[in-house]
Amino acid sequence: MITYSAPGRVNLIGEHTDYNGGFALPIALPQRTHVTFTPDSVDTLTVFSDCADTPVTIALDTTPGQIHGWGAYVAGVVWALRDSGFAVPGGSMTISSDVPIGSGLSSSAALECAVLGALSTAAGRHLDRIDQARIGQRAENDYVGAPTGLLDQLSSLFGEMSHALLIDFRDVTVHPTPFDPEASGVTLLLLDSGQRHGHVDGEYAARRASCERAAAELGVASLRDLQHRGVEALGALHDPVDARRARHVLTENDRVLDFVAACAELDFAAAGALLNSSHASMRDDFEITTEHIDLIADSAVAAGALGARMTGGGFGGCVIALVPAPLTVKVGDAVRAAVTDAGYAEPEVSRVYAAAGAG
Repeated sequence: MITYSAPGRVNLIGEHTDYNGGFALPIALPQRTHVTFTPDSVDTLTVFSDCADTPVTIALDTTPGQIHGWGAYVAGVVWALRDSGFAVPGGSMTISSDVPIGSGLSSSAALECAVLGALSTAAGRHLDRIDQARIGQRAENDYVGAPTGLLDQLSSLFGEMSHALLIDFRDVTVHPTPFDPEASGVTLLLLDSGQRHGHVDGEYAARRASCERAAAELGVASLRDLQHRGVEALGALHDPVDARRARHVLTENDRVLDFVAACAELDFAAAGALLNSSHASMRDDFEITTEHIDLIADSAVAAGALGARMTGGGFGGCVIALVPAPLTVKVGDAVRAAVTDAGYAEPEVSRVYAAAGAG
């Protein structure tokens, strides 16, 4: 029997930059998905989950389109591993998780990375973490049908205690950088709206297509290639929507690097201001927030947070906020009151920190 687990993630800053060859700064979360796998000499994988009443049976020669729902993420890993030349064993698998589904904390990547780790361990094959991330991404892109970048899988695999991960997606490198605001009297609050999102509904794909159109019109392989020219280069774009999407990506890349510099100086006031700017850009230029999410971010800042932003692909999910430790309870209470007064469900408020990666 093999046990393996992988964490969810919070992206501190750098949203929708991964598939544009840009920068992002996630942390792995303490919340994890756990997999227990018992190999057997059968040609199927039977999967039980604590979030489902009935198991899913996956043929080892599964192909995209055969399995849907949560089981598609497991089936996608089986398919992607076999397509990469791995002899995937059959057997039974049990999954449990405390990573909230659809909250923007990457429950899907946590599931993919945990399943992948268990299956590759059972097969006696070692994969480096970049290769694991690419297999997880293939499972999500080509089997599930969600056109996500590598951010989520890399975050889950490379996580380190008290460190954020500066990821450069142009050359796919991961640089751990210290991130321990608690040591400076600042708390990282996670504010879960309860408003669930979906990537396969077309909105995520539409944003990616918009970025790709902008890059193609400007004659570059990705928007990252325009970084040194700045937002002035976007004046040549004919579609104002594509121009706004591209502006978000270029300015967000700058904010990631500025955030890393601010944290290195333990200047969490400056880091908080960058969270606010990032949220405004996602709201106005990339148009992926919601009134519900905006209310949470605005209420946190009004109550004393140094800064707040939505985290994740958008259209729901969670907000993160950097809060002076003495104001943690006040900010949480103020957000709950503002949100419930507006007629929404009470958000779940928790303190989070940078945790270890998959293993």
